[in-house]
Amino acid sequence: MSTPEHSPLGKDTVYADRYDPGLLFPIPRADKRAEIGLGEVLPFHGVDIWNAYELSWLDQRGKPQVALAEFHVPAASPNIIESKSFKLYLNGFAQERIADAATLSATLMHDLSAAAGAVVNVQLRDARAAALPVIDLDGHLLDDQDIAIDHYGPPNADFLQADTTATPVAETLVSHLLRSNCPVTGQPDWGSVQIAYRGAPIDHAGLLRYLVSFRTHNEFHEQCVERIFVDLTQCCAPRQLSVYARYTRRGGLDINPFRSSTPATPANPRTVRQ
Repeated sequence: MSTPEHSPLGKDTVYADRYDPGLLFPIPRADKRAEIGLGEVLPFHGVDIWNAYELSWLDQRGKPQVALAEFHVPAASPNIIESKSFKLYLNGFAQERIADAATLSATLMHDLSAAAGAVVNVQLRDARAAALPVIDLDGHLLDDQDIAIDHYGPPNADFLQADTTATPVAETLVSHLLRSNCPVTGQPDWGSVQIAYRGAPIDHAGLLRYLVSFRTHNEFHEQCVERIFVDLTQCCAPRQLSVYARYTRRGGLDINPFRSSTPATPANPRTVRQ
């Protein structure tokens, strides 16, 4: 069964070093989307951008090769790929002799697309740090507000409000205080979130309280971002909205979900925390 409790999460694991696409564990998106009122027709476009920092294989003469990898999983895909299974799958290339990087890239694309149920784009980069720039997320920082907070879960959309009597604005807001927990292991997931919108001004204090209310919430990265998008849409009715979360890495992988009311693909720079 493709449910989190049947995944490799939270279990003793033998770390294979040979190629095995069967290690990938897909989890359907539909159940969690139904929980927040979503059906087959989605109110957003988007992508989950994964970055892998621990990818290695052998060339035909047995010399290890390393690369950074970037994966784009479309939000419209029926499945997410459980992150520990993704890590185990990537580790499996460590002792495999592969003709060249193009062959590896094609193999990754084939296997990940099969697991996600949609085409996953793959890009391999040289392992130099300069290949991915480090930047701050653009936008007004919410975190410096002098407010008291005493609610840390479950996520409370009642904190969200917009002033419909005010002149509409175009605004980008950023917080580094997003935290949620793995729904299987309870391990914390740390992230920064960028919210860009056009419409009635959203109350900044309420938005920060709302984001902090994910702090003890158990949900995967992708599901948290979709919940934020849906709650903002329902409570604040922006004319245009995008939500982009940049999570810190675990096990050599980081996950960066992006959801937008209009078709778009965000850039993929690392934040300082990544």
